[in-house]
This record gives sequence, structure tokens and C-alpha cells, in this order.
Amino acid sequence: MPFDIQEIPTKPYEGQKPGTSGLRKRVKVFQQEHYTENFVQAIFDAVPLKGATVVIGGDGRFFSQPTVETILKIGAANGVAHFIVGKDSILSTPAASNIIRKYKADGGILLTASHNPGGPDNDFGIKYNVSNGGPAPESITDKIFEKTKTITSYKVLSAPKVDLSKIGETSYGPSKVTIIDSVSDYVALLASIFDFPLIKSFLSTTPSFRVLFDGLHGVTGPYARAILLDTLALPASSVQNAVSLPDFGGGHPDPNLTYAHSLVSAVEENNIPFGAASDGDGDRNMIYGKGAFVTPSDSVAIIADWAEVIPYFKKGGVKGFARSMPTSEAIDLVGKKKGLEVFEVPTGWKFFGNLMDAGRLSICGEESFGTGSDHIREKDGLWAVIAWLNIIAAANHPSTKPTYFPDHTAPIGINDILQRHYRIYGRSFFSRYDYEEVSSTGAQNLVSALNEHITAQSLVNTKHTSPSTKQEFTISRVSNFTYTDPIDHSVSKNQGQIVQFSDGSRVVFRLSGTGSQGATVRMYVERYTKDEREMGKKTEEGLKGLIEVALKVSRLVEFLGREEPTVITVSFRCRFVLE
Repeated sequence: MPFDIQEIPTKPYEGQKPGTSGLRKRVKVFQQEHYTENFVQAIFDAVPLKGATVVIGGDGRFFSQPTVETILKIGAANGVAHFIVGKDSILSTPAASNIIRKYKADGGILLTASHNPGGPDNDFGIKYNVSNGGPAPESITDKIFEKTKTITSYKVLSAPKVDLSKIGETSYGPSKVTIIDSVSDYVALLASIFDFPLIKSFLSTTPSFRVLFDGLHGVTGPYARAILLDTLALPASSVQNAVSLPDFGGGHPDPNLTYAHSLVSAVEENNIPFGAASDGDGDRNMIYGKGAFVTPSDSVAIIADWAEVIPYFKKGGVKGFARSMPTSEAIDLVGKKKGLEVFEVPTGWKFFGNLMDAGRLSICGEESFGTGSDHIREKDGLWAVIAWLNIIAAANHPSTKPTYFPDHTAPIGINDILQRHYRIYGRSFFSRYDYEEVSSTGAQNLVSALNEHITAQSLVNTKHTSPSTKQEFTISRVSNFTYTDPIDHSVSKNQGQIVQFSDGSRVVFRLSGTGSQGATVRMYVERYTKDEREMGKKTEEGLKGLIEVALKVSRLVEFLGREEPTVITVSFRCRFVLE
């Protein structure tokens, strides 16, 4: 049967280069004539998907449903055999990765700009995931970019729109389209990983241990309700901002202490022992309870240390750990104690995928509030939240509590687990300074100046004194991080400038690729100690001298024209959060 397939002439747009997580731009950029169509066609030109099964979903942000229609029209015209689409175009990024793997799809197209704001005046994004469920590697995104530079036309199928709100199967020209429930497969996955009966028993028998999850009006609201309310039988008050909105309620759906203030305020005001939040597309998380904020670096290290209480790892074992290069080295200490490999990779979850597929990696994380395991090939916000609940439930169980906390009679909470970890492994004071939407020229000048120091090695052995603390720091090494993948031996260069100090402290500078406008510069500061007198210090106190030296050495304020960062991510006593 012939189908009405048309070829539409077009011209290339400059700058359609995918970053670490796809192509992200303002909505108005994607709304330009042929702009979105060009990029979608470039995906089908770069990746052989004729006769393939393709998953489509996203975080529900503004412009998602029109883009799903565009993908269906272009994909069908290019010979895709089967589309699996989340109801109402909704699939969290972790859920989409699971669907790709579970139904053995050839790939997926995800519509998200992750933690960036949504709405007609904000951000949109398109990224391609491969058959293992993970983000496309650079070898594929480079091909897509090359296709965008030479495109002259795109194909579309002329056919009535598919009803994305109706679960079921339908024909769409030469293709089959299956609309699926967005939540059920993901809930089943987590139920197979964690000890839901143990968690439910602990929560039901310890009413004082209240839980609050904040969806920030992102995609995770329906998933959180299904797990926390329907499965674990928590009261409805245990979730807030759990209705997914195309503009995220006008907020910034980034689970950190700056943008998740709705969670911070509620936890502090209501003395809630366990709070958590996730981002726009559900792949990030923040763990925050009354009196205790968990840095992402500490979070992944603690999950790694307690992996034995999680059924998935108890059954399958733990193969190895990994972190992104800027993330603190806390998980390295856990790996060393347990005799397991620990990998240091560039920022971008795709770098973990090869290690997982090769059977060498189980648990990994990034300091940017991303944590996950080899159950899928994306970071997973709710996975981390439930991992913490599983750990806390296990720590409080009568059969294990005497082993882990022999002197505790009260319920074990977040801060108890943190302090136990610090006593065993020491503490890594860690902070990240984000300078968002700064001048691209200034950001590049900062990077260039650091690279000149690296080439000349002009900073090595220089001494620098903090004006306020009078601490002296000696630079022992400066380098630009290069990663050689141990599996496919691909090389990723220029992944961040590292300034290492003789006491083991380090500062990392990185030009981020996740923004949609201007440039974002991130500065990561880390100082490790085993001195018990420092374990209870506020992070800003533990890092003050090092931060002053880092700003002076890099001349960051001079280059960026910013006295203060947009966001500071730290770990400290919660009373400081609210000041």
C-alpha cells in the first residue's frame, strides 16, 4: 500500500552540535522553521534505523508533544518499523532507558533539557540513546552533527496525528505505534532491585520517620506517587509538587540547595527526617533530612559501602565503582577497602556505559546530583532515593542495627549514616561553584589561561597563602584531564583543568556543555581529612582558604566578571542553609 511521503527542502542551521546530553537550546530556537525537523532527520541519516524499534518519551516540558509528532512523521517516512511512546509523551529518562533495554529497542529519542527550566521562554532538548539504553557516544553524536551541516531535505509522512493520550497500538503509515503506560515498567524494575517489604515495614512501624519527596513539578511526580504512596503505603503528604507541568510550575527543576528550596523549607519547618527531590527528567536527586544534607559525592560512596543490603547487589554482586573526574574521591576509598576497581571518567553518563556493558561497573555517580547503577544506562534519581530508604531500613532492622550502630537506641537517620561513614573513611570537604550564562569569551579566556599554565607548568611548586585563614597551599601538579576508555580505547581530551596541591587537595575547572545559552563555568573544590576534630565542621569553613587560593590562581573573577557564583553546592549544617 502506498503512503504519502513528502520530501521537504531545507538548509542547514549552524550550531546543532549535541553536548554531553543531546542538543539543548531555547524553545524559540527549536520553533524556527525546519530547525527541529533538520535535527531529527540528521539522527535518522546518521543512525541506521530502517526497520528498527524506537522509543520516544521525555519530561513533558513545553514543546514536547509537537516534537513527538515531528519524530513520528519523519521516523515513519524513514522506515522505522515500530515506535514505543510514553503516554502523553511522558517517560522519565531512567524509565526510557529501562524501556529501551526491556523491549530490546534499537534506540530512543528523549525530549528533555534535564534540570534546565521549561516553558515557552526557556529550554528544550533532544537526545538520542542507543540500544543499551544509554546516551549516544561521541562517535554517533559527531555523525549526527556532521549530517546537520550538510542537510538539504527531510522526509515526512502525511497522516492523521496519533492520539498520545490513549494506551494501545495503532498503525501510522508503514509503522506501528504502541502507546504505553509511562510508570508501570519502571516501578516493576525498582521492585526487583530493592527490598520493598523491608522498607515498608520500617516506615509503617516507625511513624516518627517521616518522608517527603519533592518532584519540583518535573516528570517524577507520577513515579513517586506510584512507589511511595501506592507501593510503600506512605500518606499523601509524603509527596509535594508531584504534578508534572510543562513549565515546571515556573521553577528551576534542579535538585540542589538553591533551586529545591521548597523541599529544604518544608523539611526544616516540619522536622522531617528524610527528604528528597528529583529534577525535570528524573535522572538527578538530592538527599536532605532535618539536620543533614548529603553531597552527591558522599551519597554514591555510602550507597557503594552499603550495597550488600540491597537485594540486587546481594544477588548479583558488585563488580566495580566509578565517578566523574570532578566528583570527590570518597568512593575511591570505599573501593580500596573492598578491593574493587574504581574508574575516573569524564563528565557525562555515556562514559559509564562501556564499563557496565563490559561487566566491570556496578555503582557510579557524578557530583552534579547524578547517581545510578548498571540496572539501566542512565543516572536514576528515584533509584538513589529508594537506595537510601533501603539502607536506612536495613540499618534499623533488629538483626543488623547492633552490628552497624551498637550504641544507638533511637531510629537511625541520615546524619547517623553520614557520621559513621566519616569515622570509617574520613571526610572529603567538597563544594561546587556554578557560574551560569557568563560571557562565552570570558569563559574561554579563563580556560585558555589555565591551559597556558599547564603547557608551561608555570604554577608547579608555587606557594599561595589564604588571606583570611593564613593557610599555605603548594601547587604540585596542573593538568588537563584526558580519558582513555579501557574497553574501546577511545580517547576524550580537554575534559577539565585540574590544579593539585601537595596536601592532596585539588581544584577542578570545567566549561560545562549542559546550558542552552551563554557559557557555564564550574569550579570544584575538594579537601580530604581524617582529623576527627574537623568532621563536624561546616564545609565553607573547611574549604574557605582553598577557595580563596583557587579564585586568585585562576583569576576567575577577572575573566568572568562575576564576584559571586550563581549556585554553590556544599555540605553543611542545615541551619546555614536557611540563613
